[in-house]
This record gives sequence, structure tokens and C-alpha cells, in this order.
Amino acid sequence: MSDPAPSQSIAPTDEQHASNGVLAAAIRIVSGFTLLSRFAGLARDFLTLRIFGDSALGSAFRAAYALPNFFRRLFGEGALSAAFLPEYAILRRDDPAKAAALASLTVHMLTLVTGSITLLIELILAARLLAPSFIPGISPPDLETGLSIKLIMLMLPMMPGVCLTAILSGMLQGHGKFGPPAAAPILLNLFQIVAALLFYFKWITNPTTAAYIVGAAAVLATVATVVWSLVALRGLISWTRSYSIARENANLVLKRFIPAVIGLGTLQLNTMLDTVVAMWPIWVKVPFFGHEMPLDVKSNSILSGAQTLYQFPLGVFGIAVATAIFPLLSRTADKPTEFIGFLRRGIRLSLFIGLPASAGLIAVRHELVQVIFGGGGKYSFSADGVERAAAVLLGFAPAVWAYSLNHVLTRAFYARGDTITPMRLAMSAVVLNLILNFTLIWPLREAGLAWATATSAIVQCLVLLWLLRRAIRTAPIDGPTLIGLLKVSAVTGLMFAATWITLHFMPAATTWKFWLVRLAVGVAVGGVSYAAFAFLLRLPEIRWIIQRGPTGKDAASAMSFD
Repeated sequence: MSDPAPSQSIAPTDEQHASNGVLAAAIRIVSGFTLLSRFAGLARDFLTLRIFGDSALGSAFRAAYALPNFFRRLFGEGALSAAFLPEYAILRRDDPAKAAALASLTVHMLTLVTGSITLLIELILAARLLAPSFIPGISPPDLETGLSIKLIMLMLPMMPGVCLTAILSGMLQGHGKFGPPAAAPILLNLFQIVAALLFYFKWITNPTTAAYIVGAAAVLATVATVVWSLVALRGLISWTRSYSIARENANLVLKRFIPAVIGLGTLQLNTMLDTVVAMWPIWVKVPFFGHEMPLDVKSNSILSGAQTLYQFPLGVFGIAVATAIFPLLSRTADKPTEFIGFLRRGIRLSLFIGLPASAGLIAVRHELVQVIFGGGGKYSFSADGVERAAAVLLGFAPAVWAYSLNHVLTRAFYARGDTITPMRLAMSAVVLNLILNFTLIWPLREAGLAWATATSAIVQCLVLLWLLRRAIRTAPIDGPTLIGLLKVSAVTGLMFAATWITLHFMPAATTWKFWLVRLAVGVAVGGVSYAAFAFLLRLPEIRWIIQRGPTGKDAASAMSFD
């Protein structure tokens, strides 16, 4: 890929302008629906975390939910789409019948494989529970471990459903439909909210029973999301049982998928490793090389609670940018000037959103944790749990921008057909995270897991930028882009200062309501000051986000891969 002359000013063509408008519209659609989903998710976590608290039950429930949720985040946030979409898009253009066969074969095989894996794991877990009844010398699992196994067995059937929803979402995005896949997670949250409310209305009084009911609701919700996605695809794909014409294409998708899972799923893999380490006191219950682990049965509940808070801005905005830009990068992979233009715009939008998100979470972390998890009542974290959750959030927050940017940079490689480079780097990042996990937990407890994840994400981001520059022989961050990023950093610094000063001079909170007031004031000051400073410095990212896209046939043309 050649590097356009730095001094050359390239005016956007009508097609590029339409594509920029489509990018902005897609980001708004994905962000809007994801915002609703994340608010519903916060409501779900607010209810469930207050049912279970920072207890062994809370840790067991969150760990059981983590496994299928791991697949949801891993696949739903791009790995399946990254492997499937480029091939599907080309077939849609050149051979629609083969495209339909590829879609049908992919859905069939995915259902078969994930269903088989789910059944195998269920049998293994059932054997662990029942073995003491017919194998002498094997002791039954204790109460905490047994509860964790039963909850995993209950919620594991979510896995085939979330995987199917993910691939169906990729198909919808390939047809330029971003709304339905972005809205699907709302169903997942609403089902669990209704189930959790049964506890608050006193129809259920036992927290353990509530955990089983909320878990069952999550499984039912995955069925609803599959139906939702199939309805949205009606008329777009002609499902068929004649797979043979697309087997070669399916093999290519599979070859891309495995590296894509590792390359795009670094954050999710690290998060899952964090869960395994945090559950050590419940699952393993033995010293680590002769040393007692500095964690307890509360650690996973505290860790996973803080994870939901930093993942809110990441899911609403960070993933939205990467999701919206991937079809455009795939479409222009053989057009160097347009490709680098979209990539630089994606980088700037990711950091325009990610940097203030990092700074804002750091500034209001105590208020946010107190409002979501605290309160001092029966259904809340303990004072110790609240402080530990704030420390965990402080570890995760500094890298929100890196989590977001990694998705954009990884998709840039995938758009060019390179899934190996991001995979190799991702494997290194996972190893780094694991080493840091077992290094930092000793001085920082569960907060060390957060700092390990953040550190590995930042390192991965910087190396991705360097590798991408070598691959495309063009600097992803050129002079104008660097100046823009410096301006965003300056605005972020001013926003953080305004928020910190405001909260510093406010009276200390003594009640949950006043913590809520402090949080509302901090968020308002941060949001208004960031927008005001961005406007004064005339940052173009604001205009890019609100840019209107084409409608009707023009929109379809701009998003097509023809």
C-alpha cells in the first residue's frame, strides 16, 4: 500500500462522503441501541448484585454467567463477523446463491458444534456432582463449589444461542442493518430484570432460588434473541439445505475464524482468566505454590461488578465505532487512500470517546461504585466490598481507550485478510496478562487483576499500531491525526480537572442519596465541560459523529461491497 504524499490534500469524492455519512449513521444506530442495552444491563447488575452482594453466592453466580457471557462478548463483539463478513460480502456481490448457501451452512455447523460442546461440558460437570455416589474415595464438592457447578450447568445452554445470535448479527451488518443486532442484547437484559424483580416484590425470598431463576431467564432470553435476529433477516437470505457449493468458502471462514477469536478476543480472554484467578478460593481452594492466595470468596463478585462499569462506555461507543467501520475497511482494502482515510477516522473517533471515558471513570469511581453497589442496606455490598470495587475500577479505567482502539486496529488487519498477525500478538498479550495477574494480586488483591488487564491492553495497542504501519507502509497516525489526538488529550485533561475540582469542593457524602447527587454533578460537569472545550477547539470529531448519511437506495449503495 502506497503512502499518499503528506502535503497532498485529497478532497472526498461523493462516494467517500456518502460512506462517511453511513459510518456516522451506523455509529449512532449501534451506540443508541447499545446505550439502551447497557442501561438495561446496569439495571440488571444493580438488581442482581444487590440480591447476591459481595458474597460467595455472588461470586458463584457471576462466574457461572461469565462462561456463556464470555462467548457472547467474544463472538458478539466481532470475531465471527470478522471471519464471516468479508467472504459473505464478496459472495453477495458475485454469487448470491452461494452467499445464501454459505450463510445456511455456517448456521448449521455452528449450531451443531456449540450444541455438542455444551452437551460435553454438561456431562463432565454432572459426573463431578454424581461421582461420589458411585465411585469410592471421591468426596462430594463442598457447598460453595457445588453451587457454582449447578449454576454453570444451568446457564451453559446460553452458549449456542449467543453464538447463533452473533453470526446472524454479522449477516445483518453485512446487509447494512445495524439496528436489530445492536438491539438484541436488550432482550437478554429485560428477561433477567423481570426475574430479579420477583425477589424485590417478595415473590421469592431465598437469594439462592433467585440466582437459579435469573439464570433460567437468561437462557430463555437467548432463544428470544435468536428468533429476533431471524425475523430481522427475513427476506434478506434464502435459507437452503444445499450446502455443497459453499463448502470451500466455509473452510476459508473457519481458517479466519480461529485466529479472529484470539485476535479480537484478547480482552475477553483476559477477563475470563481474571475470573478463573478470582474464583481460586472457591474452585481450587489450595495454596499457590505454598502461599495462601490474597483473595477470598468475595473477590470474583467484586471484580465482575467493577468490570460491568468500565465495559459500559466500551460497549456503547468503543465497540460501536469498530462495528460500524469494519464493513467500510473491508470494502476499501484494495483502495489505499480510502482505506487509510477510514482507518484514521476510526482511530480519532475511538480516542475522542475512549480518552474521556477513561478519565471520567477515574474521576467519579468512588461515587459510581457507591451508587451502584453501596448504600449500607440489606441489599448492597459491604463497606469493604465497595472500597475494593473502587480500587478495581481504578485499575481497569485507564485503558478504556486502548480496549476500544484495539478493536479498530485488529479489524484493519482482518479487512486486509491478515488474521495471523493480530492472533500472534493477542496470544502474547494473554500470556503477559496471566504473568501480571499472578504478580500483582499479592500487593493489590483483585485490583491487581484489573491493572494486569489494562497494562496488557495498552501494550497490545501500541504494538498493533507499529505492526499496522509496517503492513500498510503508511503511518496510521499522520501529522493531522496526531494534532487531533493531542487536542483530544488536552480537552480530556481540562474535563478531568473540572470534574475533580467540582467534586473536591463538594461536601463529603454520608448517605446513598448524596452519593447519587455527587455522581450526577460529576457526570454533568464532565460531559458539559468536555463538549464545551471540544467545541471551543473546533474538534472535527463532533461533526463526524452528527454527519448525516444517505438514505434509501443511496444508503444501500454506500454500504454495499459492489
